[in-house]
Amino acid sequence: MSEPGVVRRLNGLGKIVIPIEIRRELRIQKGDSMKIFIEDEKIVLQKYNSGCSFCESVLEATEYKGKSICVSCFEELKHT
Repeated sequence: MSEPGVVRRLNGLGKIVIPIEIRRELRIQKGDSMKIFIEDEKIVLQKYNSGCSFCESVLEATEYKGKSICVSCFEELKHT
C-alpha cells in the first residue's frame, strides 16, 4: 500500500477503530467478520467471507488466491 496510513491508538482492551472511509471503500459493515493474521511481521485485517465469492454458497467453499470459491463455481471456471 503506497498511501499513507491512518494512525490509531489501542484502547485499554487492545481495540482500535477502523475509520469509516476505509470501511466504506472495502464495504465492511457492522457485524461483518474480520480475519486477523500476521504476514511478514505485519498484522493484517481482512474481511472474512466464509461463502463462495461468486454464488455465496457455503457448501464446500475453499480459499483460492485470497477468495472463497465453491467446487461448483471452480469447475465452471475451469471450463470457460
